[in-house]
Amino acid sequence: MLEKLLVAGLAAVKEYVAAHVLTCLVPAFLLAGAMVTFIRRDTILRLLGEQVHKLKSFSLASVASFLVAACSCTVIPVASGLFYGGAGVGVAFIVLWVTPASNILALTYTGSILGGEMALARVAAALVMAFVVGGVMSWAFSGERRELPHQVHDPDTHSGMVDPRHLVLLAFLVLSLLLPNYLVQGGSYGRKVVVWALASGVMALYAWRVVARELIRQWLAETWWFVRIIFPLLLVGVFVVGVVGAVLPEEWVRRLVGGNGLLASFVATLFGAVSYFATMTEAPFVDTLMKMGMGKGPALALLLTGPGLSLPNWLAIARVFGVKKTLVYVPTVVVLGTVVGWVFGNFVF
Repeated sequence: MLEKLLVAGLAAVKEYVAAHVLTCLVPAFLLAGAMVTFIRRDTILRLLGEQVHKLKSFSLASVASFLVAACSCTVIPVASGLFYGGAGVGVAFIVLWVTPASNILALTYTGSILGGEMALARVAAALVMAFVVGGVMSWAFSGERRELPHQVHDPDTHSGMVDPRHLVLLAFLVLSLLLPNYLVQGGSYGRKVVVWALASGVMALYAWRVVARELIRQWLAETWWFVRIIFPLLLVGVFVVGVVGAVLPEEWVRRLVGGNGLLASFVATLFGAVSYFATMTEAPFVDTLMKMGMGKGPALALLLTGPGLSLPNWLAIARVFGVKKTLVYVPTVVVLGTVVGWVFGNFVF
């Protein structure tokens, strides 16, 4: 039995590393380090800081998050890059939530498999939950003070949000993160690697020719900080999820999420919050469960929390943002997912 669990955990880690590290996590870590290094902190504070009106900063964070396709683990470097660049804690956790729970790629796929009604419900529910999550985190940690890392600026840097030369570099980084998913939907992993390699090669060449060496060193140092803080815990979390998947009978889950009751919504939310779903994998899984009797409310809850949270996500958030924030964020999302699933299942669908 022990050997079976060990094999299941290692198999999950092997699959995760093979499918996600190169084309997802590497560009995400580089982008996080670049945000801390190149984006002027006073601009982040002006648009997304704690002192900005919450309606403005939360709306900006929510809308921007819809455009980024990332899973619950890949988004952590991006959100933490914003946070340590000066963004408010509510904004950072909105990005953590909306990006995997309701990005444009996942929404498109949800609509094609489960119908437009479910896709629209997912958008509405994710937005409502985003503003509540942001509000709760901002309120709970309103008195917190944090030290931001020192920024090194190029003597020729412009006074805007980011030097135009560095903005081009950030654009290349975003492309290297998004293009493998957007251009190679359903394609082979080898094609994704080729797309990622081409985009990354152009980015690296541009950085070498345009960016000051001292800034490149700081960028790589910030990137390495994110890697060593986040990556080991992601692997531990994926291993544990693989073990849990081997011992948890799938039929138990199916039996408990029938109908639209509060318990069914809670079970679906809790199952989604612990399990790991890569972006777009949640829709066919939910479709299978719905054909076996799963209610629409629990289905929506699982669509949101499945990609939005995961055990690896919990561990990495605790490492980067602190245990206290994790202990507020995760239960908040579980409660919201349960309530949203119940409400939509009984009063909307």
